[in-house]
Amino acid sequence: MQLQSGETTTLAAIAAVIATIVFILLIVVIIILFLVFIKRKNKLLSERQLAQREFENAIAETQIEIREQTLRNISWELHDNIGQLLTLAKIQLHQIADRNEDVAEVSDTISKSLTELRALSKLINPDALKNLMLPEALGLEVARFNRLNFIEATLTINGDEEIIDDKAEIILFRILQEFFSNTIKHAKASTLDVTLTYTPEKLTIAAKDNGQGFSASNDKLTKGIGLQNMRSRGKLIGAEIELESELEKGTNLTIIHYL
Repeated sequence: MQLQSGETTTLAAIAAVIATIVFILLIVVIIILFLVFIKRKNKLLSERQLAQREFENAIAETQIEIREQTLRNISWELHDNIGQLLTLAKIQLHQIADRNEDVAEVSDTISKSLTELRALSKLINPDALKNLMLPEALGLEVARFNRLNFIEATLTINGDEEIIDDKAEIILFRILQEFFSNTIKHAKASTLDVTLTYTPEKLTIAAKDNGQGFSASNDKLTKGIGLQNMRSRGKLIGAEIELESELEKGTNLTIIHYL
């Protein structure tokens, strides 16, 4: 009986030791898992903060690019359009200075100059630009193209306009600016058609020209039109970008932005 009692005590001691070891191991495992969780959480937070900083930087760069493009547009218009109109008005005034003639032509020329200046004032005013929604901003661009005879442009809006995040609108507008710039400067197009189609789930933007187009296999032209740049910008806001083109058949840009 004494032997059995000793064996029982020994077994109990061994069981207590094992239980203690298991408990300690369990505590260690929990601590390790907790540390791994904290490390992964901190890494995830760090990645999110980095992604947010990159997004904010991209937005800031895009805003700067839009302002620079706007200033270039203003410079061209002041030199090529308003300057010519005012020069014409000056010539007309000289022609009628010594004659008693109707000044209607001069008045009309000056009126056109004032109209151009008012249109430019909207582009110069940062507050006005900031408050413009995408359809209004595109409407100003299309009106400018037509007014200056750059190209025959149209803007069509289908569906009920949905509210879009301000930063997303900036990105979308810049993508379209790049397409417009290529159409006017390089595509040798005579028409440009832009369509915004709103549904509760998404905004689909289609822009197409009737220019000379390019082959999809031509890497130089594909890169020149800024396709990769457009797609990288679209990725920032989760938008899908597709660019299709055929030689002598024009180029189509499709943007799908989910609301």
